[in-house]
Amino acid sequence: MPQETYIPRLYAIFFLYVEPFSALVGAYYAYFVPAVYLSLTSFPTQTLTPTSTTNSSRPMDLATTTALAQLANMYLFFALNEALVLRSTTNLIVWRTLLYGLLVADIGHLWSVSGFGSGIYTNPWQWNEMMWGNVGFVYMGAAMRICFLSGVGLATKKKKG
Repeated sequence: MPQETYIPRLYAIFFLYVEPFSALVGAYYAYFVPAVYLSLTSFPTQTLTPTSTTNSSRPMDLATTTALAQLANMYLFFALNEALVLRSTTNLIVWRTLLYGLLVADIGHLWSVSGFGSGIYTNPWQWNEMMWGNVGFVYMGAAMRICFLSGVGLATKKKKG
């Protein structure tokens, strides 16, 4: 039997609105202002100042622009998948399955910044706005997923018939 459940407000707000919106912001920056996105993807002393908030007049190579467009597409997929799939049901199996997959993605996302050294994970006072998104916000999302997957705040009931 499907496990329909009441999704607590904190989870619903975070997973249906806050996180998808933040992913759309990431998609916007990666696709529409890639020079800014790249310049902000740094940790503390590597920060570069972009020449403008739009595409730089300095051309980027095709591989970089392609990778950033693909990243923007993945952010868009992430936002739509989370917002639309989770919004379509209160089936706990669906929520757990999707959030488990996103937790695995959180781990991969955190691993992707490991090249900045272990300080990237433990020195928030040195983070710029991008690192707050790439590490701090990912910590928060992962913590929310771990809480949800652990059943914190959830009360399930079997659906009749």
